[in-house]
Amino acid sequence: MTKLVEGESFRNEDWYAEELIDVHYRECEFHHVDLTEAWSRGATFEECVFGNVRFNASRHTDSAFLRCTFKRCNLFEAEFTGCKMTGSVFQQSTLRPLRVIGGDWSFVGLPGADLRGTTIQGVRMREVDLTGANCVDAVLADVDLSGAQLHSAKFVRCDLRGSDLTALDPTTVELTDAVITAAQAVVLAQALGLQAR
Repeated sequence: MTKLVEGESFRNEDWYAEELIDVHYRECEFHHVDLTEAWSRGATFEECVFGNVRFNASRHTDSAFLRCTFKRCNLFEAEFTGCKMTGSVFQQSTLRPLRVIGGDWSFVGLPGADLRGTTIQGVRMREVDLTGANCVDAVLADVDLSGAQLHSAKFVRCDLRGSDLTALDPTTVELTDAVITAAQAVVLAQALGLQAR
């Protein structure tokens, strides 16, 4: 049975290597909580606020962070596998080197995020906000970026193979040495008004 925790505030707590399994936090606040090397499975955080929380080297599998706010959090070497992050927002947080495999990160706010060297693979990121994000040397492969906000993002040397680039305007982003497929090259050419014959 899933345990429900609602409307509670956690401050200055040590949850190092804590196991969070089948628990549901709703409208809770976490401030200066240490979740280093913690791991979650089947956990749900709904409309929660995380302030100055350390997620360093934490592992999350099939968990959900729905409409949450992450402010000044540290996700150094954190991993999310098959997780749902829909509608969450990251502000002034350390996100590298982050690893995300599968799951749904649609409508997530990552404006200005430093995602250099991160790995995001097989993830649904529809209408994600990556405005001004730094994705240099990152892997964003097989990612659904349809409807994404990508203005002024940097994809230098980024592996974009297999991703939906229909929302990408080549004139407003940096794409030097980015790796794409031939089919994606056609999409970008069409975005520039070119025609293949």
